[in-house]
Amino acid sequence: MKQKEILLFGATGQIGRNLIRKLSKNNYKITAVTRNIHRAGYIIKTQANPGYLELVELKNFNLNKIEQLFEDCDICINLVGILYENKNQDFKTIHTDLPDMLSRIANKFKINKFIHLSALGIDEAIDSKYATSKLEGEKRIIKNFNNHIIIRPSIVYSVDDNFTTNFMTLLNRLPVMPLYYQGKTKFSPIHVSDLTDIIFNIIERGYSNLILECVGPDILSFKEILESLLGAIDKKRLLIPLPYQIAAISAKILQLLPKPLLTEDQLKLLKYDNIKSENYKTNFDLKLDANRKFKFEINKYSYNWRSGGQFANKELIEKND
Repeated sequence: MKQKEILLFGATGQIGRNLIRKLSKNNYKITAVTRNIHRAGYIIKTQANPGYLELVELKNFNLNKIEQLFEDCDICINLVGILYENKNQDFKTIHTDLPDMLSRIANKFKINKFIHLSALGIDEAIDSKYATSKLEGEKRIIKNFNNHIIIRPSIVYSVDDNFTTNFMTLLNRLPVMPLYYQGKTKFSPIHVSDLTDIIFNIIERGYSNLILECVGPDILSFKEILESLLGAIDKKRLLIPLPYQIAAISAKILQLLPKPLLTEDQLKLLKYDNIKSENYKTNFDLKLDANRKFKFEINKYSYNWRSGGQFANKELIEKND
């Protein structure tokens, strides 16, 4: 049987790397697009057996080059996204213009399926440039190509993420951690392995014209997430609610860093719950369960931030069960 050809944009992130492993193990051939093959290639090449993965370098969104990549693909998956803007990239280009281009090309070549990674909670966050650019990108896709599947995950976490790992680093180093909006914002964290299983099953099944909210089994407030991380690394820290005016000033300063810890736009996003909306189907509605529990999963890699390292692992897991 001929291998199904998948064109993957955004292969170097935690979702992309895990998805390559999942797909290649199940006889899918992946063409992974990266902006810098020398910097990112060594990371991606280890995710699949020889013959199942081809790397393509694309430094800019050149229409002709991208169209050439679509000629042989059955399915296109777009995982490209950014959390903050800088002089080299902005939300509109990445979250709106790129999905618009890819979905138009998908329609031109009549591929089987176009899968796009968006974000949960963007309908309400109208004061966030991140959210509005994501939402506009979804609208363009829906207009351009019927065989689309838009995936809206809550926070995606794993040992390779930029969420739990960053917060464990901060909690390990700082005596005090601010709580934005009193730490009441709710999330449904989903483990990257559960999300890639969902994407794989969507590819295997005949879904189309679908917006799917992907959530994990837990609903946790921001404060509860920080408390879980503190328990996992066996640390005690003060969690102090920060007035919005002070938070806004700190975000304005922190966003000047090369890799911002917090931006003004991210602060706006934190106002809105990141849980299922009841307006769209969820992975659980489609019997695509995500059963990995947040507390249990973070204990598998949190030893990197504990006193005693991996040798404290067993004791901490028993303590937090």
